[in-house]
Amino acid sequence: MTTTPETAAYPQHDEGVAPGTAASLREAMNRLLSGRPQRTDGRLVKDNLWKEAKVSRATMNRATRIMAEWDARVADCDGVTPSEARKNAELITLRTKLAEKTRECTELHHRLDAAATAIAALHHDNTLLRQELDHSGQLVSLAAHRSGRTRNQDPPLIGPC
Repeated sequence: MTTTPETAAYPQHDEGVAPGTAASLREAMNRLLSGRPQRTDGRLVKDNLWKEAKVSRATMNRATRIMAEWDARVADCDGVTPSEARKNAELITLRTKLAEKTRECTELHHRLDAAATAIAALHHDNTLLRQELDHSGQLVSLAAHRSGRTRNQDPPLIGPC
């Protein structure tokens, strides 16, 4: 690379940018990768890297070694920050619990349907038995039976207290 009067005022490091700029980019990269951004939303995108480092996009692009390191480190973590990884793990846990509760609810719904069917069948049988008893003999209400009376008896006399 040749030095012109315009670039002589800004000495270049072997990384393609000034040493201070390279340090800023590396610090920004480390903050983003560790999930501790200061100036961005923390997503692992190059747009956040240059903003986090407080340099221009063009300056960031000149730092070819740092950009190669960025690409490799982002690929190593699948582009997911630690906080995103925690959220993803929590999401998986919650989805598993939801599926379990859905299965449990379905099971209880089936049991409720079976109980309702059994109750309806018992009610029907009870109605038929009452009708049969009414045609074949005398039907005595439970209240009368408990008090010792039947339909044909007069109510007991109750005197003054």
